[in-house]
Amino acid sequence: MNNFKKGLFTLLVALVGGFMALWAYTRYFDDQKIVTVPQDQSMRYASLPAANSTPLPDLTFAAENSVHSVVHIKVTQKGKYYGSNNIFDYFFGDGGYQQQGPARQGAGSGVIITPNGFIVTNNHVVDGSDEIDVVLNDKREFKAKLIGTDPSTDLALLKIDATNLPVLAFSNSDDLKLGEWVLAVGNPFNLTSTVTAGIVSAKSRDIGINPDQMRIESFIQTDAAVNPGNSGGALVNTRGELVGINTAIASQTGSYSGYSFAIPANIVQKVVSDLKEFGDVQRALLNVRIGTVDAETAKKYNLDKIEGVFIGEVQPGGAAEQAGLKDNDVIISVDGVAVNSSAELQEQISKHRPGDKVALVIKRDNKKKPFNVTLRNKHGDTEIVKGDNPDDIFGAKFVVVSDRDKEELGIRYGIKITELGNGKFKDAGIKKGFIITQVNKNAVSEVNELKRIIKNSRGGILVEGTYPNGEVAYYVFGIDTK
Repeated sequence: MNNFKKGLFTLLVALVGGFMALWAYTRYFDDQKIVTVPQDQSMRYASLPAANSTPLPDLTFAAENSVHSVVHIKVTQKGKYYGSNNIFDYFFGDGGYQQQGPARQGAGSGVIITPNGFIVTNNHVVDGSDEIDVVLNDKREFKAKLIGTDPSTDLALLKIDATNLPVLAFSNSDDLKLGEWVLAVGNPFNLTSTVTAGIVSAKSRDIGINPDQMRIESFIQTDAAVNPGNSGGALVNTRGELVGINTAIASQTGSYSGYSFAIPANIVQKVVSDLKEFGDVQRALLNVRIGTVDAETAKKYNLDKIEGVFIGEVQPGGAAEQAGLKDNDVIISVDGVAVNSSAELQEQISKHRPGDKVALVIKRDNKKKPFNVTLRNKHGDTEIVKGDNPDDIFGAKFVVVSDRDKEELGIRYGIKITELGNGKFKDAGIKKGFIITQVNKNAVSEVNELKRIIKNSRGGILVEGTYPNGEVAYYVFGIDTK
């Protein structure tokens, strides 16, 4: 009975305490604030958002727009004849035998740039070839004619007999930005119509791969995968426009290992235009010896800032000297475009022809001054020479001898007769395929040099050279001196 009373008392105390606590809470805390979670709010872990939540670009339009304009190029070089017709070799050598070697074949890529069949590719793709075949993306195949080459930029222009072809429009490669997405389109390892993607890793790269003495290298560097067979193919932006011609890879194995290099579209467009209009590339020069401004140069010449391109020497009588430039000047910009390396300066100048005027900003004594320079050709004048047709030089048409032929024949220069019509060369007994190395004891390495020598000659012409089989020959004929 006592236990029951104690329990009842405890219950009554608890009830009274509860009512008192409720009264106190409502009396002093009546301004209630309740936080609710909306039913449509999903719960998430308290973590930071992803570093890059931006979706990747859609490259399907660019791929579809470009793949039909990129062609597969197959080249064949006929077997060469080895041996000698020299009389001393006949008696004391190997008897003057001749033996034909096997034909060589290669492959690369090209880009259709006009509906009527003009195609741009790399010079090293077609260098030394005797036959060039072009296979379109729709499997049609054509024989191609070599219109012209430019070893200094490693570009070549071809022509096929076709119409209504899909073309790639040129883009302004100066507008290309680091990190911008690009596609490489070509035929690596003979795998036709292959597309790979990457970004622009760097611009104006000079990698020293071109052996030409007047080389122009200002490559677009990308990490789009490029392999043997991609040479001459297209580098396009996300709009499907041509921004470069894929040319080289950085590799110790011969296959892609990280970076590839393309010739900027602005250089390509100028070279192609020259080859179509003149038959030769019109190379414009400042006539200066240049170098990139680095910390050592800035300290040595007391430059206030590391920028621009340093002029080590101004050639006497050249374009730069005529405009008032001096040794130790620093070129800051060309036509408003900043230049901070030799490659960047070469790229800007290479867009022009002899006779063009460019606006330079020069730093001298740490003060900037504007100069207008009239560019010149390598002969020191502003003349533009028209290209050649079969009847331009005594009925003959020529191409520059390939590096491969030079090595096999043991010559350092020369131009090869590819077509021979009626004229003084044919009358003198010269045959098609003959390689002219000297005229009147002057070395000949390009058609313009041959034209210049003939123009300045009086009375007679002595032509020296060799045939593809190694036979050395000399020809003499007279010319009119009126």
